[in-house]
Amino acid sequence: MTSILRDRSGEPNPLRALTLDQLRRRTSMKWRTHPPDVLPLWVAEMDVPLAGPVVRAVTGAMELGDTGYPVGTAYAEALAAFAGKRWGWDGPAVERTAIVPDVMLGVVEMLKLVTGPGDPVIVNPPVYPPFYQFVTHLDRRVVEAPLGPGLRIDPGALEEAFRRAVTGGGRAAFLLCSPHNPTGTVHTADELAAVAALAERYGVRVVADEIHAPVVTGDTRFVPYLGVPGAERGLTLMSASKGWNLAGLKAALAVAGPGAADDLARMPEEVGHGPSHVGVLAHTAALRDGTAWLDAVLAGLDENRRLLTDLLAERLPGVVHRTGEATCLAWLDCRALGLGDDPADVFLERGRVALSSGIPFGSGGAGHVRLNLATSPEVLTEAVRRMSAALE
Repeated sequence: MTSILRDRSGEPNPLRALTLDQLRRRTSMKWRTHPPDVLPLWVAEMDVPLAGPVVRAVTGAMELGDTGYPVGTAYAEALAAFAGKRWGWDGPAVERTAIVPDVMLGVVEMLKLVTGPGDPVIVNPPVYPPFYQFVTHLDRRVVEAPLGPGLRIDPGALEEAFRRAVTGGGRAAFLLCSPHNPTGTVHTADELAAVAALAERYGVRVVADEIHAPVVTGDTRFVPYLGVPGAERGLTLMSASKGWNLAGLKAALAVAGPGAADDLARMPEEVGHGPSHVGVLAHTAALRDGTAWLDAVLAGLDENRRLLTDLLAERLPGVVHRTGEATCLAWLDCRALGLGDDPADVFLERGRVALSSGIPFGSGGAGHVRLNLATSPEVLTEAVRRMSAALE
C-alpha cells in the first residue's frame, strides 16, 4: 500500500468562514450545552459551513421530497473510490459492506456478532468515552490495555490484556480506535500488523472505529486496519461524519475483511433501517465530491495545531502537549498546573471555556483535557487566553 498525496485545491479555509455570532445561532449540542458567555471547544463538532456538494445533495433531496428509507450501494461505492485514491486501499469491497445508523451503533452491532453477554472487550485508554458507555450498556466487560510511551499502542500491555480476556473461555474482542481519539495518534502499518498477529494468536476479534480516518494531518499516512496482513477476520466502521461535520446526518458503513464476511452477513436486516436516507446521500456526496473542501479543512487544522503549540508555549508553558497527526482534537496534560484531576472544570468555571474532561477517557485521563481545534484562529487564541487567565 503506497501513501497517496492529497490534492491541493487552494479552496479558502472553512474554519475562517463563520463569525462567532453566526455560530451561536446553531442549536446543536456544542452551542446549547453551556451559557452564551462560554467558548465551546469540547465536543467534536466543527465550526465550518458545510461542503457545497453536501449542501446540494441535501437540498436536492428536500426539493424532491426524497426522504424515505435508505437503499443501494452508492455510499459503499463512494467509500471504495475515496479509499483507493486517498489511501491506496482497495479493501472496502462493496459486497462486504453494510449501512448502519452511525459508527458507535455499528460498533455495537459488530460486537454483538462476535461476542456474547458478559464477554470482554479490550480498549486502549485514554480513549473515546462512549467506548466504555456503549460496551457496558451492551452487557460486555471492558478490559483496559493502556497506551504506552508516546501515547502509542503498547504491545506488551495489549498482549497481557488479550491473555486475561481469553482466560476462562468466552469470546473476546478488541475495540481499536484508529486514528486514536483523543491523542490524534495514527497507528503505523507495523503497529497494526502486530495487533492483527496478537489477535489471531489469542483468538480475539478486532472491531475498528475508523471514523477519523479522513482527518489526517499533512502527508501522514493513514493505514486501514483491514489493509494489513493478518487482519482478514477484522471488522471496521467508517463514515464521513468527522471529516465533513455530518454528525447530525446519521449514516455509517460496516466493512468486513474477507474472513469476516459471514459474520457481517448475520447482521439483522432491521439494523439497516436505522440510518437516515438523507444522511446516506450527504455522506456519499462528501466522499465522492467533497475532497477539495476536506483538504481545505485539513490545511486549516494544521495551521491551528501550530498556533496552539505557540499559544501554549507563551501562555500555558506548564501544559504538556504532543501534537497529534489526526482528528480535530488536542490532548492536553495539565497535571503540572495543580488543578486536580479535572482541570476542565476549572477552565469552565474560572475561564468560561468548555473543554472535555479527561476523566471519562479512562486510565490516564485524570489531569488532562481534550480541546477541539476545529474553530477559527481567533476563537482558539481567545480560548487559550481565557485558560491562562483562569490560573491567575
